[in-house]
Amino acid sequence: MNTPAATPLAPWRDAGRDCLERGDLQQAAQQFQHVLDEAPDDLEALQVLGTAQFFEADFSSAAQTFRHALRVAPSLFVVRLRLGIALEQLGQPHEALTTYFGALRTAQSQGRWLSDDSTPPGLREAVKHAMRYVEAGRLAWFHRVLEPLLQRYGASEMQRVRHGLDGYLGEHAIAMADPRQRPKFFYFPDIPSQPYYPRERFPWQDALESATHEIREELRSVLAREQHLEAFLGAPPPGQSQEAMLQSSGSQPAAWDAYFFHRHGERYDEHAATCPRTAALLDSLPLTHIRDQAPETLFSVLSPGTHILPHTGVTNVRLVTHLPLIVPPDCALRVGGETHVWQEGRCVTFDDTFEHEAWNRSDETRVVLILDSWNPDLTEVEREAVTALIEAIGDFNAAAT
Repeated sequence: MNTPAATPLAPWRDAGRDCLERGDLQQAAQQFQHVLDEAPDDLEALQVLGTAQFFEADFSSAAQTFRHALRVAPSLFVVRLRLGIALEQLGQPHEALTTYFGALRTAQSQGRWLSDDSTPPGLREAVKHAMRYVEAGRLAWFHRVLEPLLQRYGASEMQRVRHGLDGYLGEHAIAMADPRQRPKFFYFPDIPSQPYYPRERFPWQDALESATHEIREELRSVLAREQHLEAFLGAPPPGQSQEAMLQSSGSQPAAWDAYFFHRHGERYDEHAATCPRTAALLDSLPLTHIRDQAPETLFSVLSPGTHILPHTGVTNVRLVTHLPLIVPPDCALRVGGETHVWQEGRCVTFDDTFEHEAWNRSDETRVVLILDSWNPDLTEVEREAVTALIEAIGDFNAAAT
């Protein structure tokens, strides 16, 4: 028995394109529906059908079709914009809010919708509406997150947190306490600012330093099994290299490797089991705990000749501590233009929202234990509020993808 040949898509597609050229969107959608009958994930057909449903005010069908298209190609910011409009019309305000935000973020990351000049005339009003919707919606959403804490602790305890949130949302210009600070994500205002913090602010460092020898012995067992290390920066995006972040001053390639105990808040249980003394000490410390974000703890392994180029961190609510374990000559850290030479067994704590860099100009490997802890100038209430806020921001951003 002969199997019938599949219906060729080209005639339907050509007919649909002809309809589009004549401005007959509804007829085009009918032609492209035949394409979808044979190829349900055809992106061109999904966009034409969804757009036709949208302009017919069939917002429920349009939303379904647009969602299908975005599963195939998440970067279609015009489709995402129209999905946001459809969801708003369907009375789904939170879904519309995150969808609008995702559309704007995707477009602007590609240099689009930054001004009238970078926005097609036919989309300008819709884009401006989305911007107004996001501005008002995000402000209300994150203030609702803080409202239970405001009721519990009072306005004075929450004043700096709310000031920081308004700065994050662009409600007012952010005035850095020090012009050398350039946080990539969230700036907490109205606290003292300095590149390095005095050791007496962190009494828990005594226990860490006193265990330097034991930690170093566990480190040496890790270094003997190099395959357990991973590139700190991860794999570079296609077509890019790590040259924007790392440079080599020697004959071998630059390399910054890591042996993580925590990353983005996730605990590496296998690594903890391999280094039980180090893991137990880390578990005893007042690390920053924010879901999907912190803590970040690791052995940081800098290969000979490697220079970590100047860069800045994400937020000043937490500080970075190094416990130097193996430090050859001619290795140093520079924060805010101030150079610090590591001393084995002696912690150094700094605010990485100041531009900072590090180098190993020797022909040996340099290793420090890195961990992050709360900025001691935040109150306990502020730490609780910042945790809730940053987790909510993460959830919101995830919903917008």
